Amino acid sequence: MAGEIASSPDREARTAGRRGGDAHHDEFLVALGERIRTVRARRGMSRKVLSRQSGVSERYIAQLESGQGNISILLLRQLSQAMSVPLGDLIAEGPEKPIEISLILQLLNRLPESDLAAARDLLNEKFGLAAGAGRRGRIALIGLRGAGKSTLGQALAERIDCPFIELGREVERMAGTSMGEIFSLYGQVGYRRFERRCLERVVEENERAVIATGGSLVAEPGTFELLLSSCFTIWVSASPAEHMSRVIAQGDRRPMEDNKEAMADLELILSRRAPLYAEAHGKIDTSGRGVAESLSSLLEVVGQSSSPNSPRG
Repeated sequence: MAGEIASSPDREARTAGRRGGDAHHDEFLVALGERIRTVRARRGMSRKVLSRQSGVSERYIAQLESGQGNISILLLRQLSQAMSVPLGDLIAEGPEKPIEISLILQLLNRLPESDLAAARDLLNEKFGLAAGAGRRGRIALIGLRGAGKSTLGQALAERIDCPFIELGREVERMAGTSMGEIFSLYGQVGYRRFERRCLERVVEENERAVIATGGSLVAEPGTFELLLSSCFTIWVSASPAEHMSRVIAQGDRRPMEDNKEAMADLELILSRRAPLYAEAHGKIDTSGRGVAESLSSLLEVVGQSSSPNSPRG
């Protein structure tokens, strides 16, 4: 009897496989792996970094991302289906959400994708703490490293006579140490806490400013929403090849060290962050363009910030 009880999960999994079909389970595992890969890419984390931060081996992370995750997640999925509750509700951390949040999410789920940005703007207009004219006084540049955010941000701030703020430098000042030491001491989670607090302080203390953000800020939903609601955001983009060459030209060869697939990783990161960057109120492309030409385009987009109905992307 004890042996039968101990082996019951395996037996349930095999039985479930016969009932539901291996193809259905394989599809779920592939989707799970894709979500892990997408989140990792948006945060700009290699498998090696994710392994070090999480304590999970690179080999197992690779298995998860290839759709070969632990069978126990299938059993959890079966439980969620049996109880007619979303799997995310079972594994969510923290207290149960108020029913109002669930009802709002159901309402948003019924909206066509093209209406979601307008719905968020309406919520910001009604309940936002930093929308309206205050937002238009602060200009935030988002995008992958090497796009030209710092160079163009400094030039723009001088042109419109307002402070230029690099959020990463503010994080270092608040933490009292370098970026590398912050990640070493506190990890990615700790860095995100510093980043959020710094952005809150920058918004509170500056009615007008040009802010250059870190490339992965958009992967942190709460911080990104604060940025969108409190600043006129502009996506500064470039081709993957130019991103890489500019970072190397700045003397940083880390993207190429110990990584033969650096360009593939960069292209993956950019492709997965693109939908997030596209939430910006404006966009410029610096590919193949000098500082003067790019600044001219940036000034043109900044001119849109005077309109309360500035277009996205």
